[in-house]
Amino acid sequence: MREIVTVQVGGFANFIGSHFWNFQDELLGLASDPNNDPVFRNQCLNMDVLYRTGETQQGVLTYTPRLLSVGFQGSLGSMSSRGVLYNESSPGPSDVVTWSGSVSTHASAPRKKNLFLQRLYEEEQESFSMINGTSSGKSDSQREIQDKDIVEFLDNHVEFWTDFSKVHYHPQSLYELGGLWMDPQDFDNYGIGKDAFSEGFRGEEICERLRFFVEESDHIQGFQFVVDDSGGFSAVAADLLENIADEYANTPVLLFAVRSPSSQMNPRSRQQTIFRELHDTVSFSRLASFSKLIVPAGLPFLSESKASTFLRIENEKPYHCSAVYAAALHSATLPYRMEPVGPTADSFDVSGAVDINSFVQMLAGQARQNTVAILDAAMPAPALNGKQHEQSLLGNLQPLTPEVSEDVEDLQAVESMIIHGALRSDGQRASISEVKETVNAIYGHAITRPMFCHLSVARCPLPIPLPYPSIFGNLVGQYGELLNSPFVGSSPRGSLEVHSIPMAVRLRSSSAILPFLENRLGNLRRYGLQRGALGAELLRNWGFADDELYDMGEMLSKMVSTMKPHSEISSDSD
Repeated sequence: MREIVTVQVGGFANFIGSHFWNFQDELLGLASDPNNDPVFRNQCLNMDVLYRTGETQQGVLTYTPRLLSVGFQGSLGSMSSRGVLYNESSPGPSDVVTWSGSVSTHASAPRKKNLFLQRLYEEEQESFSMINGTSSGKSDSQREIQDKDIVEFLDNHVEFWTDFSKVHYHPQSLYELGGLWMDPQDFDNYGIGKDAFSEGFRGEEICERLRFFVEESDHIQGFQFVVDDSGGFSAVAADLLENIADEYANTPVLLFAVRSPSSQMNPRSRQQTIFRELHDTVSFSRLASFSKLIVPAGLPFLSESKASTFLRIENEKPYHCSAVYAAALHSATLPYRMEPVGPTADSFDVSGAVDINSFVQMLAGQARQNTVAILDAAMPAPALNGKQHEQSLLGNLQPLTPEVSEDVEDLQAVESMIIHGALRSDGQRASISEVKETVNAIYGHAITRPMFCHLSVARCPLPIPLPYPSIFGNLVGQYGELLNSPFVGSSPRGSLEVHSIPMAVRLRSSSAILPFLENRLGNLRRYGLQRGALGAELLRNWGFADDELYDMGEMLSKMVSTMKPHSEISSDSD
């Protein structure tokens, strides 16, 4: 068994994770129903890569994500940090050894479950009753809470990532970062989070939870990180990654650095601009230094981007934006979750399986040794041989990574392309061979093509769970097909109208990432390294010594020169 441990750190990362695990839960449910479409029953995905089996004290078998989630205390909404499967109570407060006076505990009343979570509870009780032969026998039409009520409620009232989560978690999975005594809005920079990991027993507790999942694995193949790098949680993640580098030195880390549009508001002053740009530089540098491959994802204006051509996103709603990134994350990680079928053979349902180490090495271990990848997505993917909107499959792939160049000719580019659930122009599902032939033909006629492209294909599309937001435009059909004429009406379409969609995602190592890297290097030099730099004092207050900043500059300079081998970039230590 080749397990992966998933780590989610920070608010937006957990929103993405909630959608991601909903996709996995939906696939598990569809695969177990003999009446479902065979494409879902024959997914050829090994869910044991991401999930663990367990057993409660009552002897009930469980199947839960191999996940460590870190967030603020109080960010779980109505969900208990211990989950509900194991019926464990939350641990009491630890002994305060530095205080001899009286101690009082202030506990807030538990939050009430929303309509969706109430419905989940009803269904679980009904399932339990059926096992015991006491079922009420209620049909879907007899339920008090209908699907349309849930969809409407979630589209307008999601506050926490748990509000739309339909997954059960292990008691070791959900860690709340307590005792910070500040609003989440104030936890907005690297410096403020720098000591959060090491204070008290937090770091030890987080590492112990991670160790639990690693040590119960037979043969861990890697760590899959999703980090909200827009604020202090970036520092928490970097400290955790430093511990992982010490303890699991040979285990690869694939890291998605994510942020929501709402976290990228335009600064109101020169001081805030310096503050934000130094945070972005320090955050990226620290996270990248502990990752085998880092994938920045988070457009400042997702709804206005080309990636949202067929979507109806509201930038101010993390529930909406995270749904797009979660879909891309699910698709991008399919290659190391597919059932391998041998080095030369393909199955009827999947092709192009690789483990996470090979996946990372393929993108980061080529001649240039570039460890920063661009994430592109086509959501939904167009029909293979269709002419809708006069764009090919490649033309519909649009970046979810910010600050990248368009139409760059890079003869050393390396790509991993993942296509699943592809449709033909007649609306039927395309075969593995048809997808391969189409992609080969596209690259064969392309003016520029990458040095190397690894193609992974699966016939199973992306299922749209009930709690997925209504973000599809009126040109998206029931199975994600792109229509020639729109549906009547202006309301966005959701899980009641769209049941699944084809997806195409590409991770690429390309010189198109240069603006992203050059901006961070330039900001560090301008605001942190130059004599009299305006941000030097700020960086000292964040705990960075001069030698750490020079090392950071060296690393960024090397990243830039790697993508511009003929440039005359000088070293920061010159």
